[in-house]
Amino acid sequence: MQEYAAEPAGGAFAQSRAYYGELEQWLSGVESGKLRHADLEEQLQERGRELLRRMHQDHLDLLAAQEERRDGVTGADGIARTRAEKGHGRPLATVFGQVTVTRIAYRAPGAANAHLLDAALNLPAEKQSHGLRKLAAIESARGSFGDAAAAIARATGVNTGKRQAEELARRAAADVDAFCAARRPGPAPDEHVLVLTGDGKGIVMRPDALRPATAKAAASGRQKLATRLSPGEKHGRKRMAELACVYDAAPAPRAPADIITPPGQESKDRARGPAAAGKWLTASVTDDIPAVIAAAFDEAERRDPRHRRPWAALVDGNRTQIEAVEAEAGRRGVTVSVICDFVHVLPVN
Repeated sequence: MQEYAAEPAGGAFAQSRAYYGELEQWLSGVESGKLRHADLEEQLQERGRELLRRMHQDHLDLLAAQEERRDGVTGADGIARTRAEKGHGRPLATVFGQVTVTRIAYRAPGAANAHLLDAALNLPAEKQSHGLRKLAAIESARGSFGDAAAAIARATGVNTGKRQAEELARRAAADVDAFCAARRPGPAPDEHVLVLTGDGKGIVMRPDALRPATAKAAASGRQKLATRLSPGEKHGRKRMAELACVYDAAPAPRAPADIITPPGQESKDRARGPAAAGKWLTASVTDDIPAVIAAAFDEAERRDPRHRRPWAALVDGNRTQIEAVEAEAGRRGVTVSVICDFVHVLPVN
């Protein structure tokens, strides 16, 4: 059925072509000729972004014009939508600016509208596009949510509030567990070493996440700057995060000279050591180190349920970690070679 299918007024991408003509005229005119290169660069970036926004809008308008009415549409709730109305629009904030997605709404009394084009385009339920969500996730990992919002505005010209950046990052993080579970590596050959490693890292916490005694000590201290902690002021404001990693490593035998280069020998001649593959990582701000170690053992047993491979645990000398590794190995009936890497915690005078 071809109902509702029609070409946009003026032809497809008419607005984009018109604006491109304006941009070309401006670039060849007197006004742009007087600009210094930095000012020209800034204005061209802004106008170029507007050209891309209009091209995006024209593309969406073309899809709307070409959308055909369908019969027998049933929503996720199982209710048939027997009525169809064209011209239903929704805003979409993209990396180029805001556009409007217009599509057919399939309707039924007492039920929410169904929009087939939304599903075809994989549109999010909220206003922000996946491109903006990706930027929010990337920039939020670099610093504060306020800085993330400012970075998004610089890159796209779209003003995103601090709370919006936080919500977008939180929604992106909700998929992390399912994403990692779907990408867990498969089994490795029996001769490959199965390596488990654990480490602790002090993390600066928000005041409301500190333990009572630590929070009291932090509150009594004086802070030089209002917006951040200066060097030396992080003491007493941290909690210990336990990290554990599991990976596969093909054996790579080496001689002592391959590890410490003897005098007169070129370092480039040394044999390369084993390379980690199939990395899996977990981390938690917790007092329960054995629970994190147990999670690493769960992943290791998933890879080697019959304990056919050689297992090794790399630790830094933390007695609690070593005891947790030994306890888990005993409980699961697996032999684990514990390797203590004391070099990076050895005091050097």
